[in-house]
Amino acid sequence: MKKRILLALGLVSLLALAGCGKKAADTNTSESTSASESVSESAETSAVSKDLKTITVGATPAPHAEILEAAREELNKEGYDLKIVEYNDYIQPNVALDTKELDANYFQHYPYLENFNKEHNTTLVSAGAIHYEPFGIYAGKTASLDALADGAKISVPNDATNEARALLLLEANGLIKLKEGVGINATKQDIVENPKNLDIQEIEAAQVARTLKDVDVAVVNGNYAIEAGLKVSDALAIEDSKSLAATTYANIIAVREGDEKSDATLALIKALESDTVKKFIESKYNGAVVPMF
Repeated sequence: MKKRILLALGLVSLLALAGCGKKAADTNTSESTSASESVSESAETSAVSKDLKTITVGATPAPHAEILEAAREELNKEGYDLKIVEYNDYIQPNVALDTKELDANYFQHYPYLENFNKEHNTTLVSAGAIHYEPFGIYAGKTASLDALADGAKISVPNDATNEARALLLLEANGLIKLKEGVGINATKQDIVENPKNLDIQEIEAAQVARTLKDVDVAVVNGNYAIEAGLKVSDALAIEDSKSLAATTYANIIAVREGDEKSDATLALIKALESDTVKKFIESKYNGAVVPMF
């Protein structure tokens, strides 16, 4: 009797072990299949990535780097992976482009590029205009242009092209009068009338918005206004879309001379002029950035 019981117990144990072994084998098979699929997917992603050529573009953070990021998938469709290098000044992006650290840059308008070429003996060129950013006059210590007192302080960008743009906006709003015909070449020395004896202070473009607490009003570049959290709707005055400044100061893609029609440049321009990017610009910036396409 005891032998039968022991035999039965042994048989049950054997069946149980066989069941566990099968479950473990099924689990191992499942894990192995899952791992295999994961490796396969990883290899596939890696292969796709390797198929893309890299294009390196320098840009100031807002809105340029943001717009480039919005164009990433469109650029992937053209066979390129986008590498964005951010800069916080207007000099180094052109230096890096000239020394071939970048394939292109996106932060400036043509008059600035032209002036940079003259000053630095470079031969950078425009590959296409993407957008313009309306210059705005923003309130500092004084809440309106009408309230500006005699001798009020106004900060403007200190580089040649952007200062001219700021002066043209001040003239358009009746605050100063410039020598006839100076246009985008205007400087402080071209002011022929200044009825309120405004103290116009020349500040590095990236720092102008930061002076608002110290001046009565400031004339701020569109991209730096965005970075500072300033809204076009809050500006005391902005450039008219049909003004000389707006039509002249569109922001461009700059490349080295001879690369204007390269495959990489054409792919970049196509991606930036896509409907995807246009919708992104219009929905995100609410008039602070205006597409040129």
